[in-house]
Amino acid sequence: MKQLYFYSRLFFCSCLLYGTSSKAQEKTVYPTAAESDPVKMGWMVGSPPPENRILRFEDGSFFEFPGLRWSVAHMRQFMPTTNVSRGLGPSNPLQEALREDIGGVTFIPLGEKEPMTWEESLQKTYADGVIILHHGKIVYEKYFGALTPEGQHAAMSVTKSFTGTLGILLAKEGIIDERKKVTDYIPELKKSAFGDATVRQVMDMTTALQFSEDYADPNAEIWQFSAAGNPLPKPKDYKGPKSYYEYLPLVKKKGTHGKAFGYKTVNSDVLGWIIARATKKDVATVLSERIWKRLGVEQDAYLSVDATGTPFAGGGFNLGLRDMVRFGQLILDNGFANGYQIIPKVAIEDIKKGGNKNAFAKAGYPLLKGWSYKNMWWITHNEHGAFCARGVHGQVIYVDPKADMVIVRFASHPVAANSANDAYSIPAYHAVAKFLMKK
Repeated sequence: MKQLYFYSRLFFCSCLLYGTSSKAQEKTVYPTAAESDPVKMGWMVGSPPPENRILRFEDGSFFEFPGLRWSVAHMRQFMPTTNVSRGLGPSNPLQEALREDIGGVTFIPLGEKEPMTWEESLQKTYADGVIILHHGKIVYEKYFGALTPEGQHAAMSVTKSFTGTLGILLAKEGIIDERKKVTDYIPELKKSAFGDATVRQVMDMTTALQFSEDYADPNAEIWQFSAAGNPLPKPKDYKGPKSYYEYLPLVKKKGTHGKAFGYKTVNSDVLGWIIARATKKDVATVLSERIWKRLGVEQDAYLSVDATGTPFAGGGFNLGLRDMVRFGQLILDNGFANGYQIIPKVAIEDIKKGGNKNAFAKAGYPLLKGWSYKNMWWITHNEHGAFCARGVHGQVIYVDPKADMVIVRFASHPVAANSANDAYSIPAYHAVAKFLMKK
């Protein structure tokens, strides 16, 4: 098991989750965002770069802080991927109404007494890029570190919300029946924990699974899942599954489906499998055809894949920041953009209404009290009806319908768990929303 843990660790990026990172990691004192600036540190510069500035996939160094601050904006240079094509048409221009006063917006971080500005929060959360849309126009846009407007960045578990959106889109079009059992689409999962689960339970992550995502535990199932999805050649003595599809039938049940929310990445990959079976196309192709080619984005995006070419539906999406904010605006505008009703309005309404709060509360997120989870989106249930897509190390799409605002952020926080930056991020988003509403 020790060898499996080490091998799986090399593919750490397969574990792009909400966050159950070790307490030791959270207590470690890291260099600041300015001190760890990847450009100033000179990662991967030269032909070849100096040995002490080379990041490698094979030894896991590409995803160790501070090197990960460069890697998250260059993931395609480390692993196999599949394209999410934007097609050949023109992009849909983003209008700008840039403002200079947003950076000074202040708020009180959760659990603290001293105020912080919006600009200060970006450094605190190791932001790589941020865009704020208000009334559909860019009012704030900043890039830091290795990310540029032309660049692409790992979205981590924001990927799940793209997968969940495809799921509810197809459900509202009658292509997927969320009331059916998972095995109606994937008979191979009959003997697994998903054998008696419904598609809806997978979409809301209320499946009862024996599946730990505790990074600090070398025996946690997440490392076995990561080993299966690792595209590198397996060690000679490796006897486990060699792809996502080989691993998923091995997931065991623990508890009763539908009773409690449990954030498990394997749910997203099961939904990806269901989407692939129902459409006879992989998730990357469905995302391209149903959203990316119709949205008017500027760039192709890409998804990381396992050794068999299966896209990682739970955390492998990489895209440009401006295209991510276009997607956020699409959700805010009830699925309409670029002259198309791309996503049925009823699908967006299903996301916004949220899930079972009591089921969510059982998961024990102290900073997310009163929230819920629906269609792989996090629903705040605050007075603005805000909801968001979230990924480790600080990735977010934050949609505030009342303020008519979308915030997107790419980041490379040294601690994976969002609990490390939520105290600063959540009140900051709400403070900016209230500020914009007064103007």
